[in-house]
Amino acid sequence: MGDSLMIQGTGSNVGKSMLVAGLCRALTLRGLRVLPFKPQNMSNNAAVTEDGGEIGRAQALQALACGVLPRVDMNPVLLKPETEVGSQVIVHGKRLATVAAREYSALKPSLMPAVLESFERLKAEADIVLVEGAGSPAEINLRAGDIANMGFAAAARVPVILAGDIDRGGVIAQLVGSHAVLPDSDRALIKGFLVNKFRGDPSLFDDGLREIETRTDWQNFGVVPWFSDANKLPAEDALDISSAGDGPLKVAVLMLSRIANFDDFDPLKLEPSVTLTMIKPGEAIPGDTALVIIPGTKSTIGDLNFLHAQGWDIDLRAHLRRGGRVLGICGGYQMLGQTIDDPEGIDGAAGKVDGLGMLDVNTVMSPKKHLVRVSGLAIDSGATVTGYEIHIGSTSGEDCARPMFEIDGQPEGAQNGLVSGCYIHGLFSSDKYRAAFLNSFGATSDVTYSSEIETTLDGLANHIEKHLDVKGMITLARNGL
Repeated sequence: MGDSLMIQGTGSNVGKSMLVAGLCRALTLRGLRVLPFKPQNMSNNAAVTEDGGEIGRAQALQALACGVLPRVDMNPVLLKPETEVGSQVIVHGKRLATVAAREYSALKPSLMPAVLESFERLKAEADIVLVEGAGSPAEINLRAGDIANMGFAAAARVPVILAGDIDRGGVIAQLVGSHAVLPDSDRALIKGFLVNKFRGDPSLFDDGLREIETRTDWQNFGVVPWFSDANKLPAEDALDISSAGDGPLKVAVLMLSRIANFDDFDPLKLEPSVTLTMIKPGEAIPGDTALVIIPGTKSTIGDLNFLHAQGWDIDLRAHLRRGGRVLGICGGYQMLGQTIDDPEGIDGAAGKVDGLGMLDVNTVMSPKKHLVRVSGLAIDSGATVTGYEIHIGSTSGEDCARPMFEIDGQPEGAQNGLVSGCYIHGLFSSDKYRAAFLNSFGATSDVTYSSEIETTLDGLANHIEKHLDVKGMITLARNGL
């Protein structure tokens, strides 16, 4: 039975996912068998696992850092926001229900057995399980029934290191304030702290570290300077999505309100020939754009309405008149069709709505979610492609006779002149396909994406080893509580 250590944060977006990924690679390079675990995640950036379920993309990256395949036990509870007040609840990789926030508060205590079951399976196989928290344990109003932070740490008897984010300011208050508001029983689970995202000379914060140590009696595990290559790795939160590049090929991605699987575009960010621009709400699509991508979404009909509200439908038609191309992926593919029919109200209110009418296809929503890893060939170039599908609904129509891909001998997607769409996520991670796709615009590809990710993870591990007391973390995990 392996040991375990949990990294919690003083808030969302303090870098927990990246810290755990770096530690996963660092400990793996030390010769340990490491597995990642996050009891509860909230993200629309999901990955399809080899065992046919879905987990948060961050845990898939952490699995890669450990040199193992991702599986549903690594993230037993995944919340995928569909509206401002409700989320789809995924348990052990499969959809359980769609509930409002207040309903989930009542539901989550019943999910602890599933969480502990997954955790114990991982512990049985690993030397160390590295656990990532969610949000902040200082949100004591959410402590009852908690399965994500201290509730889990207490139930599984896992020691905790609390990470603060100095880049956003107030890191002393973040850490000391968390110590102050936590009940004694939870405070006792925290054995140390670290400071993340420091810019400049870390020695300038020595006095601050001493203040935190004095006021909390927690062990200082180190200060992590800003890791500039972090943007090469898949982002966990849509708030982290950014534009990138300065190449001649202009690609624009619409920032839908429920954008999902947004790491689809990460490989394009690394291409020297590409400028990738994320079009934010209220912004127009630039006139010099060569390709507009309508990405995946957790709410196709809701985000179709959102697209109209931004005036992007008008921009898209002007873009096509200028000879620009449009690609829809998953929910974006569904939007490009003539109609979206949701007879059972799976995606929102029951009924049929008009799509953008740019492809002669129609989509019918259904309760069953399609989750599968895929591989095949691009029809136009013959290039190999791998990826995954994760969607509800099926799409058919005249333009499906002109598919984008052949997947396991079956046609996938649709094309009509300058407009194309498909259900395949991760297609640009395939080097040969991405190179052929860029070549169709007269651009070249200079990136081997998997190598870039591996090199970045190794660099992150070295960064962690240099600046954190990794040996002390291993000792803490082995000694336990």
